Amino acid sequence: MASSRCGQKPELVQQGHEAAGVLRLITLRGSILEDATPTATKHGTGRGLPLKDALEYVIPELNIHCLRLALNTPKVTEQLLKLDEQGLCRKHKVGILYCKAGQSSEEEMYNNEEAGPAFEEFLALIGEKVCLKGFTKYAAQLDVKTDSTGTHSLYTTYQDYEIMFHVSTLLPYTPNNRQQLLRKRHIGNDIVTIIFQEPGALPFTPKNIRSHFQHVFIIVRAHNPCTDNVCYSMAVTRSKDAPPFGPPIPSGTTFRKSDVFRDFLLAKVINAENAAHKSDKFHTMATRTRQEYLKDLAENCVSNTPIDSTGKFNLISLTSKKKEKTKARAGAEQHSAGAIAWRVAAQDYAQGVEIDCILGISNEFVVLLDLRTKEVVFNCYCGDVIGWTPDSSTLKIFYGRGDHIFLQATEGSVEDIREIVQRLKVMTNGWETVDMTLRRNGLGQLGFHVKYDGTVAEVEDYGFAWQAGLRQGSRLVEICKVAVVTLTHDQMIDLLRTSVTVKVVIIPPFDDGTPRR
Repeated sequence: MASSRCGQKPELVQQGHEAAGVLRLITLRGSILEDATPTATKHGTGRGLPLKDALEYVIPELNIHCLRLALNTPKVTEQLLKLDEQGLCRKHKVGILYCKAGQSSEEEMYNNEEAGPAFEEFLALIGEKVCLKGFTKYAAQLDVKTDSTGTHSLYTTYQDYEIMFHVSTLLPYTPNNRQQLLRKRHIGNDIVTIIFQEPGALPFTPKNIRSHFQHVFIIVRAHNPCTDNVCYSMAVTRSKDAPPFGPPIPSGTTFRKSDVFRDFLLAKVINAENAAHKSDKFHTMATRTRQEYLKDLAENCVSNTPIDSTGKFNLISLTSKKKEKTKARAGAEQHSAGAIAWRVAAQDYAQGVEIDCILGISNEFVVLLDLRTKEVVFNCYCGDVIGWTPDSSTLKIFYGRGDHIFLQATEGSVEDIREIVQRLKVMTNGWETVDMTLRRNGLGQLGFHVKYDGTVAEVEDYGFAWQAGLRQGSRLVEICKVAVVTLTHDQMIDLLRTSVTVKVVIIPPFDDGTPRR
């Protein structure tokens, strides 16, 4: 377990019994804010939080007395970092097979010696052709010294990721060798493979591929290549034990040649490999590796120094007063950058049913995860949240221009609504909604103008609307219980003019009068 603060080197401790025979080793992973942990040490000091206090708070059932500090050696630091970073990869290798018109078999694709114009156009879109000799970035086991794996390859970056493509037509071609082992040696060992199909290519089936390592195939088919109307369709096939992954491909959609399609495809490729690592085969391999690391640390890298040394006889401790643990700062966890989660029921308006979900709010995203299907059913940036309407056990969260999600606390967890609202206050620029009943003046007017997006353009000074608290920049999200996002501007105006009693729900503007959006 590693404990660290900004600017401080982590202190390391290995959890494990001192006995030589270790029957079961597991990794316990978690993070908490220092301010959220009861401790006798002053928060914010250079030495950081004592490991004993952190462990007692995070894992109260753990027997502290069985733990020993790790040896202070580079090997321990290196292995703990490997354990912590296992499964986190910013470098990916992806195979690309070229399928011509009339082809579908693995042998035919591997034996396409050169790329056609449609394939060249696709490759130029998704990456950069680089010279391998002397290449200093991620090479994905390609030879960068002697050109034994070809003279060039395709490389790109996406966000913080490096991707090297093993392109069949850029790998060495061996005449009179139908197996093309020099090509298959690389592409056949890639977890994710893109199948590029020219117009007229036969339907692809993974049964035609003889490999135990290729888990996901992303089929990209070109339409009208090398014209102004070029576009691409996509499909995915994956091994049975690899879970589904996003972004979802809209049914029947074709993508125009653009950076949007490129980004979509690269995100799909990266998520495909991450999903494949969750399959039984890769999970078993990762678990075995992790257990070996832990076993080695527990048996060979443990000192005799206990974490809890208070049991030792100490004359000084007899005369000194034991420090009381300070209480954790209330609500400290609300400022955590990572997600805080609650179990809620979310209303599915399309199906007219409630869905059991997990609501997660980090410093970047608001996410709803369907507990049954394990799929994300809603997400938005925290910056898109504009307001909320809390009740004793329900909550509406408004985002964008007034769309909303409706949540209900699970039975016995009504306190969660208050916690969610507090988290929204910390992580978003939204504000609690205000209900107003607006009166008309002697001319039947409400005394304000509204824009097409539901924001208030101007308010008559000291009129009834102004007295009710309506200000320029306020955003109407409901008019007479009708969501504003479902109305056109004309329908909004008509509803405001003709309703006998005008009840609105508004989100107040920022202090400078600009709307929340």
